Amino acid sequence: MQLLTPAGDQAIADLARRYGVSTDAVRTLLDAVSAGNGGMAQFYHSELGGNGQWMRGGMTMVGDMFNSGLQSTVSGLCSELSSLLASTQVYAPLPQGSSNNGGFMSMNSGNNWWPADLGSPSSSGGQNDARYAVFPGTRRLAVSRNGQVTVYDTLDHNIGGVQQQQGGWPGSVTFNSQYGSFGVDSLPIVGGLPDSSAAPATSQPQSPPPAQAWNAEPAPAWNAPAPAWQAPAPAWAPPPATDNGAQTDILATIERMAELHRKGILSDAEFAAKKSELLSRL
Repeated sequence: MQLLTPAGDQAIADLARRYGVSTDAVRTLLDAVSAGNGGMAQFYHSELGGNGQWMRGGMTMVGDMFNSGLQSTVSGLCSELSSLLASTQVYAPLPQGSSNNGGFMSMNSGNNWWPADLGSPSSSGGQNDARYAVFPGTRRLAVSRNGQVTVYDTLDHNIGGVQQQQGGWPGSVTFNSQYGSFGVDSLPIVGGLPDSSAAPATSQPQSPPPAQAWNAEPAPAWNAPAPAWQAPAPAWAPPPATDNGAQTDILATIERMAELHRKGILSDAEFAAKKSELLSRL
């Protein structure tokens, strides 16, 4: 456990008195909030209901889920500890090669192997040929593998810890954030440089490779006109009737109508109209 400064010890004592909990419980929350970069915490303490989680601006969960008073206490403590970490040097400086973080020994900040423009990391460590440094201010993660430094964009991850299982990089190493565990190779690469004990060069964003200019042959522009074939309408009309029998019938009808006209059954207009109609058929 990392030592505290006198100001850190005093702050923990004050918070424990105000919230009515032990200094050990406050220290547990302090370490958890620090590991979560001030934005989240995962902790275990029997006085705080066992397992619990806190996220700034989000929900606070404690083991005793129906104890709203305990939830309020944990939420208040974590919020104040987050502000304390941002404004006060709570932890004493680490001696070279001292603390252990998830199996990774903390590195001496005097050996800046990462690009100089990234500044000072919030946490760094390494084991064997693997080293890492987290820069939350610029959303960057620098990783050294076998002498080659790669810089990643951490996106919206608030990295709070690192874990390593048996095996080498990268598959056996995962980082923890508010979203859970994730592999370093899931992050986009934004730069890198050869490893050295002091890296004066700055990281330059790597431009993505240009898209393959696949020049496929264009589709044939075969503009065959649609056939303009149009069958002419048959200009056929039936010839006028020349049947002698039909003519005889029409003339006989006109004669009968004339007889009706003489008898006064048909008027002059009716007879004229009907006669004209029948004659048009000849």
